[in-house]
Amino acid sequence: MVKNNYAADALRNNLKQVVVENNTDHTMYQRFVNECGASPPSWQSNAECEPSSRRKMSFKYPEKMDKDNAFLQKTKKSSREYCVSFVLICIWIFCTIVLMAKQEKKIDDVHQVTLAPNETKTQIVYKNHMPTTNKIQIMLDGAFMPDYYSALATHYLNVWVEFETSEENNNSKKLEVLKPENLQHTNITEIWSIPIVSEPLLEVVPEMHQNKIFKLNRLSPNTTLHGDTKLCMNTTLNTNFPIALTYDLFPINTEYGIIYAALVLIGLYVLIITEVIHKSIAAILAATTSISILALLDERPTKDELSSWVDIETLLLLFCMMVIVGILSETGIFDYLAILAYKGTKGKIWPLINTLCMFTAMVSSVLDNVTTVLLMTPITIRLCEVMQMNPVPTLMCIIFYANLGGALTLIGDPPNVIIGTNKDVIESGITFTTFSMHMGAGLAIIFITVNLHLRFIFRNMQDLKFTEPSNVTELRQELAIWQKAASSLSSYSKEEGVVRDKLLRKCKVIFSKLKDTLKGFKIDDNLPVERQQSYDDSVKDFLDKGSKLDKSLLWKCAVTLGFVITLFCLHSIPQLNLSLGWIALLGTLLLLILADHVDIECVLGRIEWATLSFFAALFILIGALSDLGLIEWVGRQTEVIIMCVAKEYRLSVAIILILWVSTIVSSFVDNIPLTTMMIKVIISMSQNHELELPLQPLVYALAFGGCLGGNGTLIAASCNMVCAGVAEQHGYRMSFVQFFKVGYPVMLGSVIIATAYLLITHVTLGWN
Repeated sequence: MVKNNYAADALRNNLKQVVVENNTDHTMYQRFVNECGASPPSWQSNAECEPSSRRKMSFKYPEKMDKDNAFLQKTKKSSREYCVSFVLICIWIFCTIVLMAKQEKKIDDVHQVTLAPNETKTQIVYKNHMPTTNKIQIMLDGAFMPDYYSALATHYLNVWVEFETSEENNNSKKLEVLKPENLQHTNITEIWSIPIVSEPLLEVVPEMHQNKIFKLNRLSPNTTLHGDTKLCMNTTLNTNFPIALTYDLFPINTEYGIIYAALVLIGLYVLIITEVIHKSIAAILAATTSISILALLDERPTKDELSSWVDIETLLLLFCMMVIVGILSETGIFDYLAILAYKGTKGKIWPLINTLCMFTAMVSSVLDNVTTVLLMTPITIRLCEVMQMNPVPTLMCIIFYANLGGALTLIGDPPNVIIGTNKDVIESGITFTTFSMHMGAGLAIIFITVNLHLRFIFRNMQDLKFTEPSNVTELRQELAIWQKAASSLSSYSKEEGVVRDKLLRKCKVIFSKLKDTLKGFKIDDNLPVERQQSYDDSVKDFLDKGSKLDKSLLWKCAVTLGFVITLFCLHSIPQLNLSLGWIALLGTLLLLILADHVDIECVLGRIEWATLSFFAALFILIGALSDLGLIEWVGRQTEVIIMCVAKEYRLSVAIILILWVSTIVSSFVDNIPLTTMMIKVIISMSQNHELELPLQPLVYALAFGGCLGGNGTLIAASCNMVCAGVAEQHGYRMSFVQFFKVGYPVMLGSVIIATAYLLITHVTLGWN
């Protein structure tokens, strides 16, 4: 479909530019491949409708020494692409040299310690003098409670550092002012309380790792004190508690680490925004660079530490739900639901979009938003194809409402789960019901404003449709599918090589047809009539097709989904002992057993491996950035600013700062580690008697910020990347810039509403 004369001129200019610059069919085909990236054209605003032949993008294929592969591989690089390649190779060389030269950090001071009940165990870390550094890193291994179960802990391990002055200080004139009799046992750090398991579980649970950098308080900056610096530990258990203790006297200097971390994060976003390489490769490169920086600072993490950074639960959940959705798609249920939605809204665009969005929000409030998006994306794409709409704008709306719906309850979004299981939050009186009431009132207003905002952005209905004729779009998508099939085959066997050659020849035929279509394309007065006939035929075929359901397989999927969804809603019960990842895995195994005729290789071929690899690399990157001190620095600066404000304005400033800082930061880094860090910050502020801040408003500000920030960028939330990956698998590409242009204004508008709501309810009305 042609949106206007400008789009038609763009097509003509595209073809003319290609033919003038390249007078061979294979070069023209390659330029087309470069510009569409194995996907049909995505939605563009008028400002983006530059002739695509002028864009410089690279596309690479596996090597194969035959005529068809040479046809795919011949690409003339521009000077810009050479510069990008040079920079990336320099980064690779830097990482290679550093990782070859630096070993994993080895710490000799490892001690096996058994803590007796009602006894404080000490370990001397500095002998006869105060530490020369201002930090010490403590690493412990023992029967600790996992973070997500810490709210259930009843016993704790307390760790702190103290300085014990020696007798010679009593005769020193330099210490007369310090009153050494009061310095015999002086804490020079805060007390670190770690939740531990109860006595019956000590020999059952696996060891957990805990790590903390203590900041040492100097007793006398200009005076040399003599004495021992000791690490002190005790527990609240009534039995012995064994731990493995490791300490580092010279931890990483986070002042430089913060700068390095910021540069790596900026570099990652530059690569993703410019799209010079795939986002998964960009994330892997950024993660490797961050590890190299840690190695350069003599803090290269071990393989076990790297493994601990990767959230296996999230990856397992994504993988298993992708398998379930892949098998569910074989039943025909997505077409059936699409038909129901079309008939229910009578084919009207905005009622259809509103129906999809509100249903997504409701489901996302009881399920995690990743599962919701996996279920809703295929239905949305099918409906948009029938109505000859570009699915990308509609999928953006689905993502926005999935994130908003997830913010409604304590189980809808991972940041809310972290908040809801915190012991201090529970003791403050925040329950599932009160949380939903406080969040629901504000989200109801945000739902309305986001809908109005989206209607304004897409006020021109043509922005929801393709900018090309339907036959051109169909040919592009068909070509992309054949290309993807050809690229997925290797030349390891003769049979695969023969099939691959046939697929490549088919690509040539489709491209020739596309070229002829572009050459013969012209605008006439009959085009609106033809477009309407094409649309009517598409809808008629869709409705006449009916719902050919595989009822046997559908029942098996329904049983599996019922099992999974029920346990998802009950997973917070302590006696269940199953996380979301384990529930999804058990459901997947059940479905594979029931649907024994399903080809597992075909199902695994539909898994978004690029999305999973992106998340794995992102987890490692966030872990490295945390070690470099970036996330902790954000929380510390927030606390410092609030302390500088007058007492009567501190609650307002605290709400605004926590809301906006968590929103902005979580729109660029993963919101899970940010929430983990910020929950400690707000609890510390609420326990500071000088600030006199209630905890509940700060919790709601953090919950709004962590969830609303997910609408800012394409990589801000897990469900965003999952939806984009599924869409790309169907042939529709959602770029970072596309999402940013729509998502960031929507995010800012939502945060403004949330700010006004929190200030009115918690500051003006005092609803705490």
